[in-house]
Amino acid sequence: GLPQIGGMLGDARSYAERMFTFFDVGPLSSDDAICALAKPAAAEDVAYDPAALTEIVKRTQGYPYFLQQWGKHAWLAADGSPISAEDVDRATDAAIAELDRGFFRIRLDRITPGQEQYLRAMAELGPGPHRSADVARSLGQDASGASPHRDAVIKRGMAWSPRWGYIDFTVPLFDEYLKRTEPIYRPGE
Repeated sequence: GLPQIGGMLGDARSYAERMFTFFDVGPLSSDDAICALAKPAAAEDVAYDPAALTEIVKRTQGYPYFLQQWGKHAWLAADGSPISAEDVDRATDAAIAELDRGFFRIRLDRITPGQEQYLRAMAELGPGPHRSADVARSLGQDASGASPHRDAVIKRGMAWSPRWGYIDFTVPLFDEYLKRTEPIYRPGE
C-alpha cells in the first residue's frame, strides 16, 4: 500500500480543496463596517452615535477583527446607549493593548530576527506601500541581499506585494505596533 500513499494524498488534497471555499477577507467598506458594528448592537437595544461609528472605522481601517476589538471595548467603556465618540476614545487604549498582547505579538513571534528587522525597516519608512529597494536601502543592503527576508515575510502572510517592486503590510496598524513596541533598527548598530 505504501507506493499508493502519494497518489492518495494528492487525491485527498484535491477533495479537500473541492470541499472548502477560501475567501480573502480584507477591509470592509465604510458602510459594511458601520453595519457590522451597529446591527449587532441594535439587536441588544444599543445604538452608536454616527461620530462614534466614523471614529471606529477610521481607527480600524475597516479591518474586521479590529472592528470587533474596538466595538467590544467601546461597549465596555460606555455608560449606556448611545455609544459616543468619547467612549471610543476611552476604549482605544484597551483595544490597542489587547491587539498588542495577542494579535500583533503572536504574528511577530512566528518570524526570525532578520525578518523582524525587515518589517521594522518597513515600519520606519511610514505608511506603505514601499519600494522594496527603499526597504533594503534602509537596512544597509541592496535589493538582492534583502530579498530572502522580503520573500519570507510575504510567505508568512506578514506583508504582500501590491505591485511589482513594492511591499506593504497585510494588516493595518502593524507598522504602528512595531514602532511602539520594538526598538528601531539602524544598520551598523
